[in-house]
Amino acid sequence: MYVTIYNVCNYIQCIISSLTTDTLTNIDRYFVLLWPISRADYLRPIFHFREINYSVFAVCKSQVIQEFIAGLETHMEDPERFRNCLLPCGFNILTCFPVCCSSVSTFQESLFRMLLGIEMLQTLVINTLLEKLPEFMLDGTGDGGLSIPRIIINQLKWLDRIVDSKELAAKLMELVSVAPVDVQRDIITSLPEILEDSQHNDVAGELNSLLQENTQLTVPILDALSSLSLSASLLTEVRGAVMSTLAAVKLEDLPVMVKFIFHSVSASDAYEVRSRVHSVLHLKSVCSSSSAAGLTEPHEEQRGSSVRRRCSQDSVALVLDAIKSAVRFQKTISEAWLKAIESVDEADDHKVIDLLVLFILHSTNANQSRRGAERVLKLKVRTGLIQEALLQKTFRDYSQVMRGYFSSILALAQCLLRSPDPCVVPFGGHMYRHSFTVFDSYCQQEVVGSLVTHVCSGVGGEVDMALELLCGLVTEKPSEMAVYAVFVKGILDYMDNLTPQQIRRLFHLLSRLAFGRQQQGSHIQDDMHIVIRKQLSSTVPKYKRIGIIGAVMVIGSMGACRPKAKETQTESLPSETFRQVTGLLELVKSSSESSPEAAALYYDELANLILSSTLDPPVQEQIAQSVLSDFQNDFVVDVGPEITGSLPFPARVMYNLEEDESQACIAINLLPLLATDIQSKAEQRVSALCLSPFFRLLRLCEEKQHQGDLEEIDGLLGCPLILTDMDVVEKIESLSKTEREFLCSLLFHAINWFREVINAFCKQTEIEMKIKVLTRLQNITYLHTLLEKALAATPGFVPPIANFDGESVEGVSLSTIAPVNKAKKGRKRKAPGKNSSESISQLEEVTEADETQQPEKEKEKDVRQGVSLGSYRQFFRELDVEVLSVLQCGLLSRTLLDSELQTKVREEVVLGPAELVFLLEDMLRKLEFSLTAGPAKRAPFLKGRSDKSVGFSHLQQRSSKDIASCCVQLLPALCSHLENSHNYFQTLLSENNGVVDGPATDAQEHQLMSSVYQLLLQVLNASFSWSGFRQPAQRSLLKKALGVLAGRLKEGGAELTQEQLVKHSFEYLLNLRSTMPNLSTALCLSQLLCTVSERGGNPAAYRQQIASLAKHFLSQNWVTANGEKERGNKFNEALHTLLSVYLEHVDDVLKAVEEIAEEGISELLKVSKDESSASWPTLSRQTVLVFYKVMMAELEKAVRKIPAGKINDSSESEKLLTWNLAVRDFHILVNLVKVFDSRPVLNVCLKYGRLFLESFLKLGMPLLDFSFKRHKEDVQSLLKTCQLSTRQLHYMCGHSKIHQDTSLTNHVPALKKSLELFVYRVKAMLLLNNCQEAFWMGNLKNRNLQGEEILSQRSQGSEDDDDDEEEEEEEQEEHSLPQEQLEDEDDITDDSE
Repeated sequence: MYVTIYNVCNYIQCIISSLTTDTLTNIDRYFVLLWPISRADYLRPIFHFREINYSVFAVCKSQVIQEFIAGLETHMEDPERFRNCLLPCGFNILTCFPVCCSSVSTFQESLFRMLLGIEMLQTLVINTLLEKLPEFMLDGTGDGGLSIPRIIINQLKWLDRIVDSKELAAKLMELVSVAPVDVQRDIITSLPEILEDSQHNDVAGELNSLLQENTQLTVPILDALSSLSLSASLLTEVRGAVMSTLAAVKLEDLPVMVKFIFHSVSASDAYEVRSRVHSVLHLKSVCSSSSAAGLTEPHEEQRGSSVRRRCSQDSVALVLDAIKSAVRFQKTISEAWLKAIESVDEADDHKVIDLLVLFILHSTNANQSRRGAERVLKLKVRTGLIQEALLQKTFRDYSQVMRGYFSSILALAQCLLRSPDPCVVPFGGHMYRHSFTVFDSYCQQEVVGSLVTHVCSGVGGEVDMALELLCGLVTEKPSEMAVYAVFVKGILDYMDNLTPQQIRRLFHLLSRLAFGRQQQGSHIQDDMHIVIRKQLSSTVPKYKRIGIIGAVMVIGSMGACRPKAKETQTESLPSETFRQVTGLLELVKSSSESSPEAAALYYDELANLILSSTLDPPVQEQIAQSVLSDFQNDFVVDVGPEITGSLPFPARVMYNLEEDESQACIAINLLPLLATDIQSKAEQRVSALCLSPFFRLLRLCEEKQHQGDLEEIDGLLGCPLILTDMDVVEKIESLSKTEREFLCSLLFHAINWFREVINAFCKQTEIEMKIKVLTRLQNITYLHTLLEKALAATPGFVPPIANFDGESVEGVSLSTIAPVNKAKKGRKRKAPGKNSSESISQLEEVTEADETQQPEKEKEKDVRQGVSLGSYRQFFRELDVEVLSVLQCGLLSRTLLDSELQTKVREEVVLGPAELVFLLEDMLRKLEFSLTAGPAKRAPFLKGRSDKSVGFSHLQQRSSKDIASCCVQLLPALCSHLENSHNYFQTLLSENNGVVDGPATDAQEHQLMSSVYQLLLQVLNASFSWSGFRQPAQRSLLKKALGVLAGRLKEGGAELTQEQLVKHSFEYLLNLRSTMPNLSTALCLSQLLCTVSERGGNPAAYRQQIASLAKHFLSQNWVTANGEKERGNKFNEALHTLLSVYLEHVDDVLKAVEEIAEEGISELLKVSKDESSASWPTLSRQTVLVFYKVMMAELEKAVRKIPAGKINDSSESEKLLTWNLAVRDFHILVNLVKVFDSRPVLNVCLKYGRLFLESFLKLGMPLLDFSFKRHKEDVQSLLKTCQLSTRQLHYMCGHSKIHQDTSLTNHVPALKKSLELFVYRVKAMLLLNNCQEAFWMGNLKNRNLQGEEILSQRSQGSEDDDDDEEEEEEEQEEHSLPQEQLEDEDDITDDSE
């Protein structure tokens, strides 16, 4: 039975009043006493006061409730009792109900928590608690770590129902306004667990206002807002407020703010939010300041700085974790980060956070994010926007944070190092280097292991960079690298995949580790000795070469000069080490004596060692003495009255430069040595093959010992050679094959001797020396002409080797030797074994024109030129970079005196055109090898090793920056030669009244000067194209280079900005446009202007001038010095590039294409076969293919740049007009195949026609979808024009199949697919605009290129099934738009019947 409400309340009051500290732990026993009056069920006792809500207080009156609350308040007056009521209770059921329960303990809520579960009491109990809370606000944390305000707030969490949520929210926010910070934090963070959803927006608005007022509450407010259900508008407002305070917030609060921003962003706002965050987000670091302060602060302050630095790193790590969480679970966030980083277009705008985010994106499991991070990083590094300085700052200040992303950093470094783009490879190297420097030993081991993997890959650029990094680490961190010497030693097993230069670098770093000053890696010394001795004893030339290179590198490390620690003097080499060095020298020398090639390689390697390192003086002296005595004994002879012996040709002393020939008492014994080589096939100690390498070693030893003075050997510059009379070359046809080959070998050796002589003495400053150097240059150019004639008469000849570190020293296969050019039936370029039908890039007219070349001209070229020596470059000794300083020589003169010291004759020497061509060609090759780097330099897959690096062994040992600096120093001389060439042609034009082929024109001199002019422009272009100029560290060098060009036009270049320098340099070069001798030179000038304009900050400002210049060249008649029009493959290639330059820089590509296609082609059709267009003189029947291919390619490229159409696009009309112009140009070009129906033209049309259609379907059709209703007539006209083009393409497909031309039919399937897609895409457009009834399809008949029906298909129904393959049937659409317009389009529908 139930008792009265009043008695229950009294009973509760009695229970409450009886609560004491002693009964705290057993408080639930008193609640059990309510069981008899609350329920007549003996099976289950009451443990929760909420049961009373449905039984006892069902009809409770307010008076009784007030009395209950009053009693409760009286009980709460005692702080201890109040505390006990707030704490949870626990009791043992077995103690209370031993009959029905086993021994089970349970945990019970606090008294107030139970009372809050009674709805009738809830509001009053809440008010009572909140009124009580201010009494404890300032008490802080009590005994046992209990905070009364926090416990009070906890009572309100997770209630089943809140009777008056609005009032509760108001009271809580009121408390927040007056409470201390600690209590404010507790209240704010508890709000999501207290309030109902209906109050979330109101509370969020108040919290947003509070966030603006009090930054101390940033973290709790954002924590609360993250858990509240907010409307989209309010969330946007709150997020904007948070982002506005992001720049001024403390670093420790940053993680919470970033987490809130990114976890609350929607897909539509992701990019905007990310951009705003990026603009204000700065990761503050105390690393640099702390480390600097640590030098002067006491130990305690240093420890405090360390703690602050660690806290800073932890905060940054939390920020990155927040970003990582966002990008991992929200694809839109990762895409927004990538897009925002990609949109930054200034290097200074990139921040550390950008690199860190890229590492985060790469570390996620999503392949799309990983690939996106790789792509963006490559793009930014390639364009110079993310630079090494930013990477260095990131590693320096955030090493602890980045350690967590080491795997991603390593993977990105591997990706960059393997990239075919050389612009990004160094950045990958920097990532490796910084990772090794700042991370722990585990990471260092991984870095070394990864670099060793790169080296063993065998890919050229990858191996070079990895070896360079390992060498740098050995130099910077020898102690750390010594631990991993065993890893590096493992590369010795993969040396078969390495080039000689790479082997040289590998042994350099291994010898530094094993035999360095500290000898940290001494445990691999024995392995090094074993490998070297094994390779030296090998009879295989390849392995002997490896042994020689390795032994010389070890000699360099063991015999290196060792400075003392605290003195300027050097420490003497230990006697045992000196003995080992000399012993190794003797071993290498004795091992290489059996082979002239091996001996020559040994001399070259030893010369490189002396040049690049400083050996101990005793070692250096011993080498020099041995070399000097051996050279005199082996190669220098006294000139006697007669040279006897069994020689193939009569010996003669030639090329003596001494003033008195009678004083020439020594000569180089070349002819007898070479004859001995050929006659004696057995092993011999002295060979003519070793002459040039041995002299190089001798010269470098003398330079090293005498600080660059070569006085002791300067007699070798002017001393003669024992050769034979060169008149024999004129009658070489009458000689036997052996004699011809001997003569060719003799010429090669003589030229290589002169090249080494020039290498040795080019840096001498005396006038007499300079004159002799120029004379030797003239000797080389003259011998080149003789050698060309000799080689032309000696097909299949393999020259003697000159570069001994190549892949094969035993000989070169005949396939590497260029075939002899022979004039036959007037054809110059017809390749043997090639059918003219196999060429797809040359018109039949071109071939016919080549066949009609005058035979006199062909014979003249053959007599003068013979063969091209460019194919034999690997058989010439390499010229040093210092030789290019000869370009600075002007007119040199000296006075020759007789015996009475009276003037006998005045000799003048000047650098002539032939010598200029020789030097400029060598300089251009060097620049293209060192500075002009690109993907094309990588060897193709499954192709033999390229010989492009042969002949650049010395150049490879110098950095690209050194080469660029050398070019800048030579720029004044190059500009002088450029101006001289300009003046030469200007004078020639003025003398011939403006024509090139005047009667006073010397054809040979004109060709040489044209080559000089073109080479000078190419050298300048290669210099300014260096990608290193994009780096901030090289800006001063770029300004210096631009200042040289600008200074030729205007003085005071030092005060000008880089943009002004570019402007003046551009104007200086533009002044040369009036004296271009041929189209190739004009193209070089245009390319140089493009390159210079890109070095400024606004390349677009020069586009119009470049386009105008290119058009001027295209509109000019180009004739040779003989009065004939330029033609041929080289002319067509230059024309192709120049036309591309014009269309790439013109303002309106579509208009330019239309102008050429309509005006130029129309004029060409009206003139005879050999004439050209009047407005475009370079457009003839021989070059129409070039024009057609470039126009199609540029048209397709232009339409790809048109933005895709969107709904409610403001530029809709403009885009529609652009597409109309593009489709009209396409129609004109496609219809040209009716006139020019040669296979190359059809091939171009099929290829680019498909690409144009694909771009139209992807970018143009979406625009038509949205423009159809507003621009119905324009859309209809566009589709009608496009339909005519697609129909002609269909006819071309049929033509290709009928003629069974595989080069054409290869394009047909893909083109057919695009045509079909076009049909159904138009149908979809009409369906979208509710005009599907205006669309119908019919069978389009097969026709030929002229539109005539193919007659063989009239009997299609009676043909056998086997003939079905020859039938083409294409569905074609009628683009009639409104139904009522169909009658206006009968001309179209008739063709489709």
